[in-house]
Amino acid sequence: MEDLKLAILIDADNISPKYVKVILDEAASFGVAACKRIYGDWSDTRLKSWKDALLNNSIIPIQQYSYTTGKNATDSAMIIDAMDLLYGGNLDGFCIVSSDSDFTRLAARLREAGKLVIGMGESKALGPFVKACDQFKYLDLILDHGEPEAENPVAPAAETDALANAGDDTAINRDSIERIVRGLIGEMDDGTGWVRTSRVGDQLIKRYPDFDVRNFGSKSLNKFLASLPEMEVEERILANGNPIQFVRIRPLPKKTAARRPGTKKAPRRSTGKRK
Repeated sequence: MEDLKLAILIDADNISPKYVKVILDEAASFGVAACKRIYGDWSDTRLKSWKDALLNNSIIPIQQYSYTTGKNATDSAMIIDAMDLLYGGNLDGFCIVSSDSDFTRLAARLREAGKLVIGMGESKALGPFVKACDQFKYLDLILDHGEPEAENPVAPAAETDALANAGDDTAINRDSIERIVRGLIGEMDDGTGWVRTSRVGDQLIKRYPDFDVRNFGSKSLNKFLASLPEMEVEERILANGNPIQFVRIRPLPKKTAARRPGTKKAPRRSTGKRK
């Protein structure tokens, strides 16, 4: 399968150059950057810090003068370019890098055209822009959690900031995650009470574009789900001697969960003998 061809469009007025590596690494997980452009008024001394990042990563700066004080001409230039690229017909998706909600309609329009839209910005990004994207990556949270994963991950302060800005109906948080996961398992349960963690993860991303286990201080979906005190996660091996492994999850019975307040269950390996 060929990699998706992506356009990375960065709002320099709204994003710091310290996020360049995170932006490019996240985009690389979805496909190949066929186009990398950044928009701003490069005569403004505030953007000088971008110079080395642009040279080292082959990002093309697009000049847009600020014609009027208080009006963001950069946004307009970026939107026009995005539409030109869309109608060029050579791209599979777009990475819109900004925390500005003015790009909400652009993200929605690109998705209407059948393109993958990955939003990237800081946790101050507002809910409407987050929801307009297929997925949204909080750059400050990803950068903060570049260090080794903690044994017992806790919700970072930035997660609280994201929730305060976006609202309960648009941001997913640690207080609501178990309720949401329990509901998803109930929807997908085939009668065994168990659901594969990969299916749960897929649905979380589809329903909550800003869901990312790194927002919660974890680096693995399975480890994150296993850290939820009212969930049981175990590793299984397919029947008939098939060596392929998979991981599944189910809610703990109410009485069991009540006896283990605040505890976190680690993934359990199966011998593969049970079907």
